Amino acid sequence: MSEVKKIATRDSYGNALVELGKKYDNLVVLDADLAGATKTGTFQKVFPERHIDCGIAEANMMGIAAGLSTTGKVPFASTFAMFAAGRAFEQVRNSIGYPHLNVKIGATHAGISVGEDGATHQCNEDMALMRTIPGMVILNPSDDVEAKAAVEAAYLHDGPVYLRFGRLAVPVINDRPDYKFEIGKGIVLREGKDVTVFATGLCVNEALQAAEKLAADGIEAKVINIHTIKPLDEELVVKAAKETGKVVTVEEHSVIGGLGGAVAEVLSEKAPTKMLRIGINDVFGESGPAVKLLEKYGLDAEGIYKKIKEFV
Repeated sequence: MSEVKKIATRDSYGNALVELGKKYDNLVVLDADLAGATKTGTFQKVFPERHIDCGIAEANMMGIAAGLSTTGKVPFASTFAMFAAGRAFEQVRNSIGYPHLNVKIGATHAGISVGEDGATHQCNEDMALMRTIPGMVILNPSDDVEAKAAVEAAYLHDGPVYLRFGRLAVPVINDRPDYKFEIGKGIVLREGKDVTVFATGLCVNEALQAAEKLAADGIEAKVINIHTIKPLDEELVVKAAKETGKVVTVEEHSVIGGLGGAVAEVLSEKAPTKMLRIGINDVFGESGPAVKLLEKYGLDAEGIYKKIKEFV
């Protein structure tokens, strides 16, 4: 059996920017002294005149991106999720969100899979923060194929977009002819009648593997990839919940305010359903190898499988 291809979505981000840069002359990239880590250095080598290194000044970078967007440019402001959503929150809210400007925020190194950088850099709160900003679109792709599609969809969307990327190389699972990315539309990856599993980001692949393990135990899980956290595909969420009667959300993010929070809010209003949220349970991360951390926090296939089996 051939080795599964693995690519970090931060690499996909850098590669997508180069391809889009060739198609769209008004695309510009901003970085905060992290071009090597965010992979925007790939774009910088090809289009040095369209890359701006703002230095270690993330809040200022958001202001520059806002200004550029008013001149007809489509800026991708890039840095770690902790700095994009955390350090620069006020500027994102007031300078980009409030005037609803056409700025794209490329946030890499999200979640605990940042690994050895530890709790200060493992942003498990970014989607919750960005969800509170009116008009902000939040995209959290599951693999290389989806990440590239998300970057182009963000470019084509008129308004602010928050894109979430990871440091850890993850399996390519969407490399198929019928794959289609559409902002705000979830994708059913596996049918099942006993429980619906809504997963996002790197947890999508782990959820699919967990579903295989559950199937061996006679539990058929419907697995849905929610790559858009906001606007959420409410129609699909409600439909799937009604079909299976039980719902699980899986995310490399706090269970507070992210995918789990979004799904719970919709279902509590439109289709009250028994629900389990799998994610980071109101704790900070810690330093360690990314794969080991995912195992410890129960976000690997085995951990997800055990939690869903107990729940069902």
